[in-house]
Amino acid sequence: QEFASLIEQGQTPKTLFLGCSDSRIVPYLLTGTGPGDLFILRNVGAIVPPYDGSYGIHGTAAGIEFAVMQLKVSRIVVCGHSHCGAVRSAYEGVPKEAINLNAWLDLIKEALLPVRQTPEALRRVEQRSVILQLERLMDYPMVRERVEKKELTLHGWYYVIEDGEVQVFDVTAGKFIPASRSEEHTSELQSRETISYAVFCLQKK
Repeated sequence: QEFASLIEQGQTPKTLFLGCSDSRIVPYLLTGTGPGDLFILRNVGAIVPPYDGSYGIHGTAAGIEFAVMQLKVSRIVVCGHSHCGAVRSAYEGVPKEAINLNAWLDLIKEALLPVRQTPEALRRVEQRSVILQLERLMDYPMVRERVEKKELTLHGWYYVIEDGEVQVFDVTAGKFIPASRSEEHTSELQSRETISYAVFCLQKK
């Protein structure tokens, strides 16, 4: 009966969850939701491709447009995580035969820091990447329009795998904080200017 109702009622998710393909990330467990609650997009690194198509036609871009314009979701969560293989690969490189992966990882190079790859440095880059993807989302006209109308909110999450803890970006503090300390479990990023400030904060830390 439960599954039949999913067909009868159709899908009306309120949240677009954009996360990494890492097998250790399970969106339904992180959010405490079930079938029909989330529209899920996953790729290597939880990357948002440019709206202008400069990196070719991509299913993630199409999914964003579908979620916002067809499903009319009211929130978008970009979820990065600790020990991200995409971030490490962006530093260390990938086999030359992996031409698609190599081009894809170019999209997070802006988040990389010119420092030695310590666990702390990688953590900072992983978190910077989350904010940069949110900034790129604001280049999508349908996203920007609905954010400015206050019909859509953007949220940055960072999942610490070893602790089983979700951290959310707090704009006021300029850093990620445990979700248990966040007033609404998510911190909203409402404009490109706010997101750019978030990137600046993470760069300085």
